[in-house]
Amino acid sequence: MVAAAIGVLSFVSHNHFVDFSALANYNPGQPSIVLDDEGVEWTRFELDRREPVSLDVIPLHVQQAFIAAEDRNFFNHPGISLRSILRSIFVNMYYRRKVQGASTITQQLVKLLFFDCKKTFKRKIKEQFLSLLVERRFTKEQILETYLNHICFGCGIYGIEAAAQRFWNKQSIDLSIAEGATLAAILVNPSRYCPLLHPERTRTRRDMVLRVMAQVGFILPQKAAEEQKVPLEIAKNREVSVGPHLREAIRQLLEEKIGKHALYTGGLIIQSTINVNIQRQAQRSFQEKMKSIKKDLGENLDGGLITMHTTTGEIKGLVGGYSFRESQYNRALQAKRQMGSIFKPIIYAAAIDQGRKFSDIELDEPVEFVYGGNKWNPRNNTRTFDGEMTLAEALSCSNNIIAIKTFLRTGAEQVIELGRKMGICGEMSKYPSLALGCVDVKVKEAVAAFNVFANNGCYVKPHMIRWVKNQWGTKIYRHKQKKVSVLSSRVNGQVAKVLSIGMPRYLKRYKVTDFKPEVITKTGTTNDSRTCWFAGATPDYTTVVYVGRDDNTSLGHDIYPIWTAFPIWFDLYRKVANTNSRFTYDPSLKKETITWRQKNAISKTATIYV
Repeated sequence: MVAAAIGVLSFVSHNHFVDFSALANYNPGQPSIVLDDEGVEWTRFELDRREPVSLDVIPLHVQQAFIAAEDRNFFNHPGISLRSILRSIFVNMYYRRKVQGASTITQQLVKLLFFDCKKTFKRKIKEQFLSLLVERRFTKEQILETYLNHICFGCGIYGIEAAAQRFWNKQSIDLSIAEGATLAAILVNPSRYCPLLHPERTRTRRDMVLRVMAQVGFILPQKAAEEQKVPLEIAKNREVSVGPHLREAIRQLLEEKIGKHALYTGGLIIQSTINVNIQRQAQRSFQEKMKSIKKDLGENLDGGLITMHTTTGEIKGLVGGYSFRESQYNRALQAKRQMGSIFKPIIYAAAIDQGRKFSDIELDEPVEFVYGGNKWNPRNNTRTFDGEMTLAEALSCSNNIIAIKTFLRTGAEQVIELGRKMGICGEMSKYPSLALGCVDVKVKEAVAAFNVFANNGCYVKPHMIRWVKNQWGTKIYRHKQKKVSVLSSRVNGQVAKVLSIGMPRYLKRYKVTDFKPEVITKTGTTNDSRTCWFAGATPDYTTVVYVGRDDNTSLGHDIYPIWTAFPIWFDLYRKVANTNSRFTYDPSLKKETITWRQKNAISKTATIYV
């Protein structure tokens, strides 16, 4: 075995196929262009590089930060560290998974320059032999310099000079100890520790690097403690003005689908689904209305929204939060919140599918359930019980008791099955509490589910990318549309008609008389007003807005969507969807007028389909 290794090393040494001269003429490739839904460039993905810098101008404390974080025996090993390899083997065997690596800085450089991302035993052996060869042909200083000029710091940023200018608007020669430790902290996992995306994670790991620097004697312990108090203060420039959360979601999706190298250097053409006009207005409506709401409910209020085309499932606008600079957390695609009452249309759809009618009468009255010896007495938001009412009135006014009764009469299995068909992935229990929306969903799931009622009973999966072409015009990725009929046209039309009853009520409250389209809507509020939802759709677009706090605490006493989420939705639609559009209904449906008594004892009528 030893003789074979010596033979391979001798062959590698005499065949000189490792050519570092290519680094001097490095080609960063071509940027990838992202188009909006009209074929106009919206944004692009490209590498952020600067001219390589000499090791002489990189401060010693910055070099030491990388050595401490990545390879503290860098100046003492021949390219690989047998001690580290053995240690990692035992640690990984103990945990029965890979929890510790053993790559030296030299190995990392070899892997970066000469290998792809595939992890195989054969590649690992080649990597170690090449590392030994590189150490024989180049000095430690040359290796470290090349390493610092080519490593990735996340978000398409390569090399220490590019990172210094992007993160702090300064040159690498001016980096402080804390900043050097920050850069070294990123390397273990750039997508997880890039300060543009996860500043708190970055700071935590930076502080660990500072402690290691003190342990190995690069800095004094008291100096490490001082530097840990220094804030990150990442430069807040270069923010994408249109759809920053959406752009970041597309970047992550494409890195997974086609790889980082192709995305940043491949000269790709990416056809997105975004409509820039809708996206701009969605951001403007969200930020302006949220700013006003924050004054009443607190600065830690946030939320998200998604607007999708009803028939194609294309996402036309996405807001992941109030400020991308303050938080890159995408509340439209990542946050999970209970659905609350926006789940109720699914219950009634399942009931109508079983033969019930919205003109059927149910009794709103006190009910009690016992779970494991604990009593549950659900109540309505009005704190009252209104006696007999039609199912149409119960859904339109979001009555809790009749929703529970309808759920029980319909059957939990049928309701859950329909929920699954409509794209709800969260756990749905068979308990009556599900009738009140006790299931966690993301905004993307909620908008897809509600869109079924706007799309004549068909489910379409929301998506952001239509296709991707390489530099030669060949499509290397195409979205595969998922479209499934989950409700018959007759059933869907009956539910949609009832969902259209509420909009005139909201417009009257805000004294609006010039809103033209037919709209189906549903509000939702969870326990203790933790989350406010508004789902609204015209024949062209479906949008769901979520307002809440990231820690899922209460918004306050009696806080409802009508003055939190609804104003955001309405301001958006008034600007981009105020056309005289109407839904089409199954021609076999017949109109029926129903009446219910309001609190002021004045009767109200509404037209439904049966």
